[in-house]
Amino acid sequence: MEKIVINGGTPLFGQVEISGSKNAALPIIYACVLVKGKCILENIPAISDISFSFEILKGIGAKIKMLDRTTYEVDCTNVEPCISDYDLVRKIRGSYYLLGAEFGRFGKAKVGLPGGCNFGVRPIDQHIKGFEALGGKTTTEGGYVEITSEGAVGANIFFDMSSVGATLNIMIAAATADGVTVIENAAREPHIVDCANFLNTCGARISGAGSDVIKIKGVKELHGCTYAIIPDMIEAGSFMVAAVATRGSVKITNVIPKHLESISAKLEEMGAIIEEFDDAVHVTAGGNIKKTNVKTLPYPGFPTDMHPQMSALLCTAEGTSYVNESIFENRFRYVEELKRMGAKIKVDGRIVYIEGGTPLTPAPVIATDLRGGIAVMIAALTAKGRTEISEIKLIERGYDNIVAKMQALGADVKKITVPDAVDIEQAN
Repeated sequence: MEKIVINGGTPLFGQVEISGSKNAALPIIYACVLVKGKCILENIPAISDISFSFEILKGIGAKIKMLDRTTYEVDCTNVEPCISDYDLVRKIRGSYYLLGAEFGRFGKAKVGLPGGCNFGVRPIDQHIKGFEALGGKTTTEGGYVEITSEGAVGANIFFDMSSVGATLNIMIAAATADGVTVIENAAREPHIVDCANFLNTCGARISGAGSDVIKIKGVKELHGCTYAIIPDMIEAGSFMVAAVATRGSVKITNVIPKHLESISAKLEEMGAIIEEFDDAVHVTAGGNIKKTNVKTLPYPGFPTDMHPQMSALLCTAEGTSYVNESIFENRFRYVEELKRMGAKIKVDGRIVYIEGGTPLTPAPVIATDLRGGIAVMIAALTAKGRTEISEIKLIERGYDNIVAKMQALGADVKKITVPDAVDIEQAN
């Protein structure tokens, strides 16, 4: 078993380069299934969700070639639908984009229900609503979602709620559908715009991405292209919060500052100093860090994926703050881990109340999920002494080379391997 060990209490200083966006890379990788040809994808993050995705595509006949650490050639010319590996698919949430890609290209799909972080019910009913509007007949049984049809056809689709995953999945499926598709109440996140830009570079005709109405004029086929993934706004936001929590000063490069506006505004409200450049932000803690209140909202609001990190930061601020989680009903498993470190924090419904100002102390903790894991890392960086974090594979789902990046900023952090409890019992 691997753990991350942090000796905290040292401010972060220096410069860190942000990797490509996990949330953009995943749908784009699966969208390559629509293309009979080679796509070269640049700025791909080295994370486990990406590795699993490439393995899933290889299993259905794709040829994947690594050109350098962040660049891959993906050739889906000879892929086959309905044969993806069930056990691989259930390891990650983003595997459900294979449904839209197979349906769009072949008029049929069969993919296991997705996995990913466990922080409450995340149904795919809006995805299924969209697939059925496009002419697909869907069934869910035996752990699989199956779509059958005579081919995807354009339709007007109004989502009951703004869903990032459903917007992406239906946009992918509709790119090669027969006719025009209009998605209303579409999600507006930057990775939706990035996926639309990728598909358009391959010959799709998509307009309106980034607004709540997306129009897709179906084309018969797509061609290969070379495309660079946008920077990861959540990784950037995590380092911004870490800089402030440790009372440090960090320049964060390879970012799109506009994507970070809601995070920057909240940190400035707390007393941090944010300098923006063309492709970088410089974050300095400044003087006293003040309390604030946060409500997560769909983009361009404050991102739900930054909720746990902000809670860790608010533990270090003077006064009582709260985080109102409006997206997911149960994203609070990380709270118990912060309590182990002495945080005065409690959950009431969908609101986390944090009484800040009491220094956190080291304790053995676990990464409860991807963002909860980075939150306890941030907390450990502020706590003087040694903290061990278990279940770090959940952190590595979405953070490329996180230990080395923290080390470069002066953090005393390392990854260690310890025997599993089962191995110890067997040895005894």
